[in-house]
Parts: sequence; structure tokens; C-alpha cells
Amino acid sequence: MLQSRIFTFNPLATNCVVLWADGQQACTIVDPGMSSDEGVKDLLDFLGSHNLTPDAIFLTHGHFDHVWGVDKLLGHFSVPVYMHPADKEILADGTSVFKGMQKFKIFQHSIATTDIADGEVLTTAGTSWKVIHTPGHTPGGVCYFSAENSLLLSGDTLFAGSIGRTDLGGGDYDVLMQSIQQKLLTLPGDTDVIPGHGQPTSIAQEGMHNPFLQPFNEPEGDSPEEGIVIDGI
Repeated sequence: MLQSRIFTFNPLATNCVVLWADGQQACTIVDPGMSSDEGVKDLLDFLGSHNLTPDAIFLTHGHFDHVWGVDKLLGHFSVPVYMHPADKEILADGTSVFKGMQKFKIFQHSIATTDIADGEVLTTAGTSWKVIHTPGHTPGGVCYFSAENSLLLSGDTLFAGSIGRTDLGGGDYDVLMQSIQQKLLTLPGDTDVIPGHGQPTSIAQEGMHNPFLQPFNEPEGDSPEEGIVIDGI
């Protein structure tokens, strides 16, 4: 059985997820967004207390709040960092891509990432994950799906009651909606969803009740500038 622990890090409340299978010491870390030494310590203390050692880092996309703590982890563990190559420019730009983000320190990284592709299957910590390329929030946004565990890691593509914003560089509302409708809502309804911000949900819950996914909410004319109702990027 797959176990999970969700940490919420940094001022933008990014969900960082630790995943491990029963009886396994290896774990997978998703979107380590620790922006403080305290956050890094909390994560390392948890790993130590559960005798867990990461064997991979998954990035759902390249926005700085999802990668803030990658270099800190790489200082302790030599593991691959998986990310879609279409987000390399966003990763390199750091906070400079976000207008109005002057309150955040200048954040730019040259993290070495391992390219992944739509449909690719990654096996980490005893669990197989299918990469689902879901552009729209960013060009290289992905979700990770474990069919055997009925679990989707949706990053900032799909939230409980909302969708990812599309007003930032590389965002595209129409592309995001296509990603969600054609690639996520077609998954089994009982699939649990852990998003990049906010509370967990399920595919059935979002398909039936997410206001952004209802027919009456189709925008008039061109794509709107954004489609998010929670904090975070």
C-alpha cells in the first residue's frame, strides 16, 4: 500500500508530497518547495524518523514555489530530478517571470533535470507512475498517475474546486482546459487527487462539482487572463 505525507511549504502554500510503499525505505518527493531552513529541517526530520531515503524528485512544473528546496535536498541526496523539458526556460527564469513578485527574493536556479515525456512510465520507490503532459498552466506542466494506487499528483493543473492560473508566461486557458478534459477527467472517478496547492480531492468530485469545468462557465470570446481562485502559482 502506498503511503503519503503532505507538507505545505513557503508563503504560497505549495504542497510537497512524500510517497513510499509499505515495507520500502525508498521514497519519492514531489515538488519540494521549502523556502526556509525550518522547512528543510522538517522534511529531513520526517525522512529520518521514518527511515526513508529519496530515490527521485518529481517536479510537476518549473515555477519557483515548486522547486525552491530542490538544491537543499540535492545537498543531502544524489537523486534524479524529473521535469518536462518544455519548462526549462521557466525554471531558469525563476521569479523574474512573475510581475508583481518583488516581495520574493530573486530566485534563479540551474538545477540539472532529467527529461520526461507524455506517456512515459517512471518506477520509483517501488511504484510505477505514468507521466501525463498537461500544458496550460505552464508549457511543460505534468501530472503523475499511479493506476495501481488510484492516485494522481496534479500539480497546478487541477485543484479542489479550481484550475491552474493561465495569466503567467507560457499559460494558455484553452490548452489547460483541453488538458483537463481530455487527459484528467477521463481517468477513473475514484482516482484521488493531490494538487499543488490546497486540499486533496478526486476526479469524480471535480468532474461533477468544479465550477470551472461546468458547461455554463465557458468564457465568451478569447481566453480569459486567469482561472484560479486560490493563492499560489
